[in-house]
Amino acid sequence: HLGLWSRRPAAIGRVLIITFLTAIIFRCGVADVAPGASTSEELPHRRFEYKYSFKGPHLSQTDGGIPFWIHTGNAIPSADQVRITPSLRSQKGSVWTKNKVNFAHWEAEVTFRVSGRGRMGADGLAVWFTSEQGLDGPVYGAADQWNGVGIFFDSFDNDGKKNNPSIVVVGNNGKLVYDHQNDGTTQALGTCLRDFRNKPYPIRAKISYYKRTLTVMINNGFTPDRDDYEFCTKVDNMVLPGDGFFGISAATGGLADDHDVLSFLLFTLTEPGQQPPPPESEIPKEEKDKYQEEFQNFQQELDKKKEEFQKEHPGVQGEQIDDMYENVNDREIRQVFEGQNQIHLEIKQLHRQLAMILDEQRRYVSVITTEVTKKGPNAESGQLDPAGQQQLGSIITNQHEVLKNLNENSFHESLKQISSAQHQGNAAGIGTYETVQHFNDIKEHLHMVKRDVEHLVQRNSQAVKCPELPAMPTCLSTLHFVIFIIVQSVLFFCYIMYK
Repeated sequence: HLGLWSRRPAAIGRVLIITFLTAIIFRCGVADVAPGASTSEELPHRRFEYKYSFKGPHLSQTDGGIPFWIHTGNAIPSADQVRITPSLRSQKGSVWTKNKVNFAHWEAEVTFRVSGRGRMGADGLAVWFTSEQGLDGPVYGAADQWNGVGIFFDSFDNDGKKNNPSIVVVGNNGKLVYDHQNDGTTQALGTCLRDFRNKPYPIRAKISYYKRTLTVMINNGFTPDRDDYEFCTKVDNMVLPGDGFFGISAATGGLADDHDVLSFLLFTLTEPGQQPPPPESEIPKEEKDKYQEEFQNFQQELDKKKEEFQKEHPGVQGEQIDDMYENVNDREIRQVFEGQNQIHLEIKQLHRQLAMILDEQRRYVSVITTEVTKKGPNAESGQLDPAGQQQLGSIITNQHEVLKNLNENSFHESLKQISSAQHQGNAAGIGTYETVQHFNDIKEHLHMVKRDVEHLVQRNSQAVKCPELPAMPTCLSTLHFVIFIIVQSVLFFCYIMYK
């Protein structure tokens, strides 16, 4: 035992030294690996491309078209969405970009709704990136044998395997015919089961193509959080055309759903460390000159029409364009006035409620004071004990103080201050905290008075009881009732015989 105890400190010392050295080596290794890990996880640069996107409000133009997009079939653009197909049988429609996209890496965010009355719907919605516009066809309202990729939101179970609604990614080189009977499962590069029909919030799909990897993320529409995405599927080593068109199509069959697209947002992705292309390089110089010439011609025609209008209507003064729009200062002043007006209305409402509470409180004080005056100082001990009398006196005193404070409070002064601030255009937040704190104090006092009165009423109801009345005898016994019936029957029989 002595040898064991003599060797134990040395063993413990060696263990501590080994642990210390291991920690140092691990820390150095982590420090060496961390910079490389951070560079590998660096996200690509995103830039919004408005010419290949649409969203509300003011989504459609006066002629019913969508800027930089075309729509075909039964698609109906409106101010805040594009209804690709209405909930009618055998409908199909689509929207496509007018110009080709030549981005190497991109990311598309699609917000849509699929809603219908039935438990099942049909047929579904598709998001496309193809080398040519598939304006019409049998594949969810678009052309078959496409060259590119289609992300299908299939809501009808054609093969009867109960694996719908589902999201299917299908690629095509322009030669394959889509397998409708099996819902494209034999040609699918990636799939996931997600129910996207009749959700409380719009469905959001994020489709990214980066370094030959196609990734699909889905927001299931159960929460209003726009960034609440979950993984659906990923396709590696996918080769897409260098340039193509983006499109959205939908179709209905024997069953029908409303397929509404609220927005389509396209972003270009640039690898970390590379300089993103400047916006000027996207538009050629010839196209810029063309747009500038069109703008100048339009401006000249507008000036001519203004001069003609002034000649035909010399007495009409033209309205200044600057006066039609609101600048930053006017908007801030308007917001201040609106805030002051809202505060003024709220305080008026509180004033009316406070007046009602004061009237009720005065009535309570009057009733309690009258009750105490009737009972006098020589009240019976059975009705109210000395502790109850002392408590009643303190309650009445407290109520008088509350009424006095409420009558002498600075409520009217606060109301005048808010009114004057509203007319003078002061800041909307001045005096707000003090006014709220003042009403909180009043509310606490009123709750305390109400609680004391209820306690006193409960105590009096327990102390003072009405005398119990003696049991009342029954008015008619059974024997008397039988005798009365017999006598009445005899008299009635005699009267009949007499007649």
